[in-house]
Amino acid sequence: MDLKGKVTLVTGAGRRLGRAIALSLADRGAILAIHYRNSRAQAEAVVAQIEHAGGRAKPFHANLEQVGEIEQMTAEVLAAFGRIDVLINSASIFVRKSFEEITERDWDVNLDTNLKAPFFLSKFASTAMRRSGAGKIINLGDWAGIRPYKNYVPYSVSKAGLIGLTRALAKALAPEVQVNCIALGPVMPPDDYDATQIDRLRNATLTKRLGSPEDVVRAVLFLCEGTDYATGSTLMLEGGRILN
Repeated sequence: MDLKGKVTLVTGAGRRLGRAIALSLADRGAILAIHYRNSRAQAEAVVAQIEHAGGRAKPFHANLEQVGEIEQMTAEVLAAFGRIDVLINSASIFVRKSFEEITERDWDVNLDTNLKAPFFLSKFASTAMRRSGAGKIINLGDWAGIRPYKNYVPYSVSKAGLIGLTRALAKALAPEVQVNCIALGPVMPPDDYDATQIDRLRNATLTKRLGSPEDVVRAVLFLCEGTDYATGSTLMLEGGRILN
């Protein structure tokens, strides 16, 4: 798929990886729908940066725990741009809690944001994609969906579900829409990690380095522009961490 002129919805696009992905796709000529929940100022800054470079973008708000807000946001994107060609499910939460501390709220917020939201975003966006005859959905997963992290049970379960969801959606939306997942490893550690924790992450990979936003962007571009043949696949992008 040539991204020029294609309307792309990126969730969590105001900061971190979502921001990097959105800016890169805009550089390729895509029209960006920038989703945010609490990061309005950052989302507006991303829009301003894209527009300053001659591109088109607009911010859209939604609490991804609420299906009604997801549906409303999708309708707003369609009203603004007339179509949705690409969906990048980037928004995610990542909270450490011991098994004994996990509450029902912890479970729900992880599964709602990291799994339920990508499903309903895909459901609503894919209707427009299939109407136009083509589309791409890319889910940002985690190698914890295959090899769970200790003290991240709901998160790990949500990412395992996302891999399964990718396969199920690929079958449900074929042949018009290709759906793939990128299982990330140590890329952009949480902001509260100290130098010792970051070194531990780096040394646990086979490549002995952390992934960069550029690594993720290149994988997204490959699945968007590099091939229309891959669907239902999970691309491991974790520096060999799962083998170590």
